[in-house]
Amino acid sequence: MRPLSASELLGVWERGLTQLPVQRALTLLATACPDTPTDMLAKLSIGQRDNRLLTLREWTFGPQLVSLATCPHCGERLELTVNVTDIRAGPEAEQAETYSLSVAGYELCVRLPNSLDLVALTGNGDVSATRHMLLEHCLLAVHHNGEEQSADQLPADVEEAVVARMAELDPQADIHLALSCPACDCQWQAPFDIVVFFWSEIHAWAKRILREVHTLAFAYGWREADILALNPWRRQSYLEMVGG
Repeated sequence: MRPLSASELLGVWERGLTQLPVQRALTLLATACPDTPTDMLAKLSIGQRDNRLLTLREWTFGPQLVSLATCPHCGERLELTVNVTDIRAGPEAEQAETYSLSVAGYELCVRLPNSLDLVALTGNGDVSATRHMLLEHCLLAVHHNGEEQSADQLPADVEEAVVARMAELDPQADIHLALSCPACDCQWQAPFDIVVFFWSEIHAWAKRILREVHTLAFAYGWREADILALNPWRRQSYLEMVGG
């Protein structure tokens, strides 16, 4: 994987405007990993994918992430600043293609969810049904008392335990931030989605960079490619002279 140039990032943004979040994630990784087939990137576990996106985000915008949150109790708006290291579950480790789990007398063979699974589940708004469908995708075999069974035959508590085990095997896939409201002392856990967060930053950056390209192209007659090739400091210096 390598950092993206300004031109490449702008191209990712343009393609991503009509894509779903999971597709945007794969577009980003495919551009940053040109030597890796897209189908291999799509089969990375969600945690592996997000770990790489965190690295790419750090290369693109730096180690600090600034966001806003709303207190669920009093509605206070909080500004959050965290580092990439704060939300990285650990270094990306080699993962097995399949895992054998034993839960309450059930013997199961599972794989971890990947981007292809998320694409298949797009549009299902029922959390419980989505979780069950995701387990169906990832459950390769299940036996109980020596008999093969299906995902539909799993008791609810066993299904919950299996999903929890899978989350433990891929911790980067489900990141939550521990937040505390200074106004009312309310404490809660907020989910953090690197795909959504990174894309919102890319979108804001693209809007800004296009305005800069417009300003410099109008002032100097330069091509977009030449303006994007300038490093940010030189581009800003020219913008200051145009505005001065």
